[in-house]
Amino acid sequence: MPDPPPASAAVDSRAGLVLLLSAGATFVAFLDTTVVNVAFPDLARSFPADRVSDLSWVVSSYAVLFAALLTPMGRIADAFGRKRVFLLSLTGFTAASALCATATGLPWLITARALQGAAAAGMIPAALGLLLATTSPARLAAAIGAWGAAGSMATAAGPALGGVLVNAFGWRSVFLINVPIGILLVAAGVRGLPEPAGAGRRLPDPLGTVAFTAGIGLLVLGLTKGSDWGWTSGATVAGTAGGAALTAAALVRSAGHRAPAVETALLRDRTFALSSAIAAFAGAALFAWLLSSPLFLTTVWHYSVLKAGFAVTPGALTSALAAVAVGKRAKPHHLPAVVGVSMVAFAAASIWTYLQLGPETRYLALWLPMGLIGGAAFGAALTALSTAAAVSLPPLRFASGVGMTTTARQVGGALGVAATGSIIAAHSVGGPRAYQDVYLACAVLAAVAALLAPALARTIVKES
Repeated sequence: MPDPPPASAAVDSRAGLVLLLSAGATFVAFLDTTVVNVAFPDLARSFPADRVSDLSWVVSSYAVLFAALLTPMGRIADAFGRKRVFLLSLTGFTAASALCATATGLPWLITARALQGAAAAGMIPAALGLLLATTSPARLAAAIGAWGAAGSMATAAGPALGGVLVNAFGWRSVFLINVPIGILLVAAGVRGLPEPAGAGRRLPDPLGTVAFTAGIGLLVLGLTKGSDWGWTSGATVAGTAGGAALTAAALVRSAGHRAPAVETALLRDRTFALSSAIAAFAGAALFAWLLSSPLFLTTVWHYSVLKAGFAVTPGALTSALAAVAVGKRAKPHHLPAVVGVSMVAFAAASIWTYLQLGPETRYLALWLPMGLIGGAAFGAALTALSTAAAVSLPPLRFASGVGMTTTARQVGGALGVAATGSIIAAHSVGGPRAYQDVYLACAVLAAVAALLAPALARTIVKES
């Protein structure tokens, strides 16, 4: 009779399964933040009676609920059980994807997308919380790198994959593809996921949770839709001001509550606080880049949706490769340098694009190297930031902290989308000037992130 495998092998096998499931769920959650963008023309043909501004809610409803619920769902996962929240959220995401694919009208589709975003918000913090709790310290950085690679590649590859699916099968396929993936992940998770110790803590303050969720939701909504509604309109002002006020009130309430909606105590850790702040600026630059790039290719260089999708694919690949490399190779004291160098490289690539971009097609001479550098920079920086934030967290607050950091990135992303919309609206959409200004804005945001990296280095040195 063969000897049983050593305990360490069983632990490594379990950690490998957790990594696979966490990365898979994270991939589909972040994929759906960008994959729908290229489906707009096909959606317009399916719903000819609806305005383009109404169709944009197919994207906005997902983004708003995703950003608003990340932090509360992290707290709930820490209290209610990460495995339980992960599997319930993944099941909900799969069901909502099926509802999206079978939508017969725009209200149905928008509602299903909102449900999908809410479910995705539960998947992300619970997934990484499980990963952090089941991975040995020696393998933690590499695991976060692989997890970060899944998220980075999904976000960047969304337009390419969306273009292929829409071109071949229509817009419903971008949702339908989630269904078999979700079923496989749920089945594997039920059988193989552990429930780390620590579940059963007090559930977060309901009033603070509602206030924070509504505040972040209104803030992201106002920033995302401001260019459509007008920045001085009542809806935009009410959304952004009301959202900021509710968020601030929730944070004040959390600071003195026994079971806070937001773990404000984590912000006292300077490494965690700085990582989250830098993630917000990096997220703003990333989302502006991701939104403007396919728009430029289709409107100025007149690429087809499919061709534009393939044109941005090299950046997605270098993003994933850089994320994995940083996760495997970078030590904690290397992370601030990775962030600083990456953001400087991205700012330089953005300035170069600002100076060189024009109406003539220059894919090999300009677009390809810009995409390769930009993708690698973001894959490296976001993985380094996720790792720096994660290693600063106490084990019982893994999911809460992940939710807070990802919320910061998504709110920053909403600001980047808002800036992009405003810049493009102020120029001719069919000319290069609007996009040049967007890339200049990306350079400024990346430069701010780079300037904060030395402060992150000082905090990590003090804590190590």
